[in-house]
Formats: sequence, structure tokens, C-alpha cells
Amino acid sequence: MISSNEMKAGVTVVIDGELYVVVESQHVKPGKGGAFIRTKLRKLKVGSVIERTFRVGEKFQDAYIERRTLQFQYRSGETYNFMDMTSYEQVHFEEKTIGPGAGFLKDGMEIEGQFYEGQLIGLELPIFVDLRVESTEPGVRGDTAKATLKPATLETGANIQVPLFVESGETVRIDTRTSSYVGRV
Repeated sequence: MISSNEMKAGVTVVIDGELYVVVESQHVKPGKGGAFIRTKLRKLKVGSVIERTFRVGEKFQDAYIERRTLQFQYRSGETYNFMDMTSYEQVHFEEKTIGPGAGFLKDGMEIEGQFYEGQLIGLELPIFVDLRVESTEPGVRGDTAKATLKPATLETGANIQVPLFVESGETVRIDTRTSSYVGRV
């Protein structure tokens, strides 16, 4: 059991039978009345963020999240297939639950899988991924009045915006959190 006083960012708890990760917590002591904890919680299965307040000293069941290395194998429609590197079992995950970072997964890429009671509940993608630009339009010389961008298709099929000087065949670094160009490799 975990007390509401111990709810810090990153702690995983079970509230009303649902699994939540504490995104932010703040201890509030008003001038009149009892102290309370104001939190922002992210529901792991859905990804939605809610705000809740708790009295000081409330107890919750803490959840142990096991982290295992997974290797991306292949994509089959909307399903992404991974291999657990410790047990060599196949694990499946839907594209909508991976989020926008799904377009940056390359065959053989190793990522962190989050498991709760033996079930895969989330994936932790690497922050930066290096991918080859498959196709992009040629940049127009002299069009540099401001930082202009052009569309590019990566080797995984994802589309991003890159600066004018990036050409087809180059390798670029992508931030998977924002799906944005970081630099050339």
C-alpha cells in the first residue's frame, strides 16, 4: 500500500481498479481546513490525463511495473508484433495504443515494454531515432528568408517536415516525442 503523501511523479498506483501513473503532484495546505494532495494522473490503458485531489494519508494499492526489452519484429495491418528478449515470446500491440511514435519503429529495433501482471500495458520508445530519408522534394535555392520546411518520407513510411537542405538518402535524427526533425547524422 502507498499513502497519498508518497505520490510523486512516476509512481504507478491502482485507483478504483484502474492503473494510473502520477504525472504531477502538489501538497496543498490551505489556511483553513485540512491538507490535501492535488495530482494529475495518466490512465495507462487509454493515455488520458485526469486531475484528482486526495486527503493526506489516503491509502492506495501501488502497482509494480516490470520493464522488459522488446524487439520490434513486423507490422501486420494495425497490429505491431514484438519479441520479448528474455522469454522469446511474441507480444502484440495495437497502433492506436502506441501513438504517433509507431511510425518510427524499424525492424529489429529494441524498445522497453511495460508489463503489469504479465500483460503488456505500454511501450517506451527511444527519445531519438536515426532514420533514412526515402524521398523528399529538392530544396529551392534562395528560399531562406525564414526557416522553411518541406515534407519528407522516411524509410519506415512516416512523414515529417525537414529543412530545405535535407536530401533523399540522408540519415536524419527524429525526436519521437514530438515527431520532429532534430538534425542530420
